[in-house]
Amino acid sequence: MRNLLTLLMLLVIGLPFIWMILSSFQPTSVLINPRELFRPDAFTLENYARLPSEANFLLILRNSLVVALASTAIAIPLALLAAYSVYRTRYRGRQTVYLLLLVVYVFPGILLLAPLFKLFSMSGVLNTWLSLIIMNVTFSAPFSVWLMRGFFTSIPHGIEEAAAIDGATDMQILRRIIVPLTAPGIVVTGTYTFVYSWTEFLFASVFLIDDSLKTLPIGLEGLVTQYSIDWGLLSAAAVMTALPVVALFAFAGRYFVEGVTAGASK
Repeated sequence: MRNLLTLLMLLVIGLPFIWMILSSFQPTSVLINPRELFRPDAFTLENYARLPSEANFLLILRNSLVVALASTAIAIPLALLAAYSVYRTRYRGRQTVYLLLLVVYVFPGILLLAPLFKLFSMSGVLNTWLSLIIMNVTFSAPFSVWLMRGFFTSIPHGIEEAAAIDGATDMQILRRIIVPLTAPGIVVTGTYTFVYSWTEFLFASVFLIDDSLKTLPIGLEGLVTQYSIDWGLLSAAAVMTALPVVALFAFAGRYFVEGVTAGASK
């Protein structure tokens, strides 16, 4: 029974992805025909060949890489320092600081669009990657702090006390002891931030105006027009967009599951 339920769940989750992959190798004329599903004789690589020219795919791919990598590079040290402060140090109001970090998730992001649009417009960062990077870090860093909780709470305090007795400063303890021991947590933080930044649509659709700055989610949305949809091209673009995320999870998936479940039994 358990195996049957597992197989059913895999089918429910995997079928859309299989459908998308198969559609990427079919011409749109076949995909829009209700009497045809997938024709082996219609197999084609034309959709992928048209991506660079018709979908401007290489440009929006570069934009997404810049935004996602910059957001990840900023969020990792911020989350690491915040987690070290909340879980490994003792000071008055520490619990309040931890709760304030999670307040960002109390309000739906759409409520922040209007005030942030005005704020970024006044500060001159509207229609730049910086505005999107700021939002990605703002929404991913607090959750990353929570993800690292299990890793930090599993480190014995005696290790830090021994290092302090030997004359190590707080930053030396963090750099030479905490960082190596929490390396899987850092991988989890980087994975989560990268995927969040890679797929973020709401703020990117509002803050980025120039076509030359738009990221992959906005670029894919541009393939859907009022009167027609090139399903073959859209499917190929979706497959290419998903590949970096699949490759990242193939490398860091084990650490991500460990980070989500760490500390569950504590």
